[in-house]
Amino acid sequence: MSENKIVKAIKEKSKDLEVEMSFFDHIEVLRWHLIRSSIAIIIFSCVAYYYYDYIFDHVIMGPTHTSFWTYSTMCKLGEYFHRSGWCIDSLNVKLMNNELAGQFTLQLNSSLLLGLTLGIPYLLFELWRFIKPALHENERKAASGFVVYASGLFILGVLFGYFIITPLSMRFLVGFQVSASIENLYTVDNYLASVATLTLATGIVFQLPIIIYILASLGILTASFMRNTRRYAIVAILVIAAVVTPTPDAITMSVVAIPLFVLYEVGIMVAARIDKRKLKKHDELMRTKS
Repeated sequence: MSENKIVKAIKEKSKDLEVEMSFFDHIEVLRWHLIRSSIAIIIFSCVAYYYYDYIFDHVIMGPTHTSFWTYSTMCKLGEYFHRSGWCIDSLNVKLMNNELAGQFTLQLNSSLLLGLTLGIPYLLFELWRFIKPALHENERKAASGFVVYASGLFILGVLFGYFIITPLSMRFLVGFQVSASIENLYTVDNYLASVATLTLATGIVFQLPIIIYILASLGILTASFMRNTRRYAIVAILVIAAVVTPTPDAITMSVVAIPLFVLYEVGIMVAARIDKRKLKKHDELMRTKS
């Protein structure tokens, strides 16, 4: 009897070891996916570092130039709608460095941020490769376009943040003064952090349809709930647009609010599609039981 207990204990221990090995094997696989992603980000960062002179003048400092695409487009639209205040003659942006290694860290940090931004689509691809083997065949088909959709929405969000939200916010904040006796001087770190936050945050916000897809798949969110709370979502979107573009101009605020409305409506369609799929599976299950 005691020998049977010992044999049983050994078998249970071996099963535990197999589970532990399986867990550590998964950790090892994930580690290599993350290593490859890190290598890709480092490569993009090195490319950005090599071409930094052009990137700094035309990309990082682009929103401070009156010739920037957004400002020239606003001026043309202002002429069409007879709004002279839309043209920008000058942007008084004075950057200063108050640290010994400030300019070196600026180049290093901004190169890493650019590398991260360019490397996120590849990071999503590696994460998909890690998750894919654990999914069933129907789940793989349902999520087959995850990398394309998530990467496309992220890139679209970054471009929207860089070409729309960043220049509109900068236009207001640079020209805002509590008193004429106070001169606006900005550190290079503060400027870089502001541009990076506005662009990357918008890229993350544009992942809203993907987040809704995941929540709807888990049963946490439904299309009917989103339709019923649409009025509250509209108020929240208008508040976000007002904060991002703190200006009394309704047209300028609408430029930011409309894409957010569109993302919310796309999210409703995504959730409705998930609801229909779940209802279809439920009906098939009930028919097989009957």
